[in-house]
Amino acid sequence: QVQLVESGGGLVQAGGSLRLSCAASGSTFRLNTMGWYRQAPGKERELAAVISSGGDTTYADSVNGRFTMSRDNGKNTVSLQMNGLEPEDTAVYYCNMKTFWRDYWGQGTQVTVSS
Repeated sequence: QVQLVESGGGLVQAGGSLRLSCAASGSTFRLNTMGWYRQAPGKERELAAVISSGGDTTYADSVNGRFTMSRDNGKNTVSLQMNGLEPEDTAVYYCNMKTFWRDYWGQGTQVTVSS
């Protein structure tokens, strides 16, 4: 059974930075695409960033150039470095693992950006 545990959310002023981390259990971590999704109040969950098993990254247009996703296969972790945060980035951020059989989700971590 895969478990994903996020950490690193919090309150920050506009222009500030936060780093989110996600720790994954299970032995297949290195084989799977990992993603960070976010859901703002009253909005649908959307993709922020994704990283393939080979380390290739893709970002939503809204975060491209400000967010950087990385993975450490030795530690079964992924991170999301968020710089230049804007109030529009306020959301619950979820870690996602895509396996052959299903998607797994973390419990989410709140990011709040004040103006």
